[in-house]
Amino acid sequence: MNRTLTTLALGTSLAFTSLASVANDTFVGLTWGQTDNNIQKSSALNKNLDNPNLDKVIDGTGTWGVRVGQQNNQRRYYATYENISDSDNGAKLRQQNLLGSYDVLVPLGQNATYLYGGATLGLIKLEQESSGASRDSDIGYAAGLQAGILQKVDQHFSMEAGYRYLRSNASTEISAHGGSKLGSLDLHSSSQAFIGVNYQF
Repeated sequence: MNRTLTTLALGTSLAFTSLASVANDTFVGLTWGQTDNNIQKSSALNKNLDNPNLDKVIDGTGTWGVRVGQQNNQRRYYATYENISDSDNGAKLRQQNLLGSYDVLVPLGQNATYLYGGATLGLIKLEQESSGASRDSDIGYAAGLQAGILQKVDQHFSMEAGYRYLRSNASTEISAHGGSKLGSLDLHSSSQAFIGVNYQF
């Protein structure tokens, strides 16, 4: 699975290198936000673990992200990596996002403030690390939309605030240590409200 994630990273890097020819400037950025997950559980998991509330594991969880891409005053392309981990009542989940995004920028006023909206595709690695259970992980596809507002501070720096919604098919299993499978969980969707700062070369 780690090999799959590495392969996607290399493929995403090559894709964004080819897109660089139609963009003006390179930028790097940091984001911070809060992630919420919508988890769907199998009937076996609900029966064996008394209907655990797994939606509460990653719920309002602080999330740092790093991104790199190309942009001009009309659009931007960028790749983002995020690592999210949280626990609740003994259940622990870790989520890694590797995403490629495209935004259209709409200027407001004197080209210092922009509204933006776009689409995202990528992979999500979901890991189940709950106490008393065997570890399990899966890599699934992700697709979604994002929108927000971006403010240029000067020639190089900008700040933004936005919201992103992703649908995913990543899933993991829960099994007792040395025991049989108790059930499975699916990551149906993941949402994040975030703020960010970017540096444009």
